[in-house]
Amino acid sequence: MAVLDRLSHGPAPVGELAHDFDMALPSFMQHLRVLENNGLVSSSKAGRVRTYQMQPEKLVAAMSWLEKRRLHWEQRLDQLDTYLATMKAEEQ
Repeated sequence: MAVLDRLSHGPAPVGELAHDFDMALPSFMQHLRVLENNGLVSSSKAGRVRTYQMQPEKLVAAMSWLEKRRLHWEQRLDQLDTYLATMKAEEQ
């Protein structure tokens, strides 16, 4: 499960998030910092516990960008499929 998948279910402390990943805690914290620096998650600290939560507004922009690319690549794959079908028909 990806960090953002987990955070889509609600905020979680670092220890809980890191539990599902096979990496050292400093490496995992670096991953969380990248997500936070890019506005995909935010964190708050209460005592010694740092809790992260997802920032869905940034994901909306990413989803829009990905959707445009998805349509482009679907068209390209459809063209490839047509080309390959033509090539196969010519071989027979």
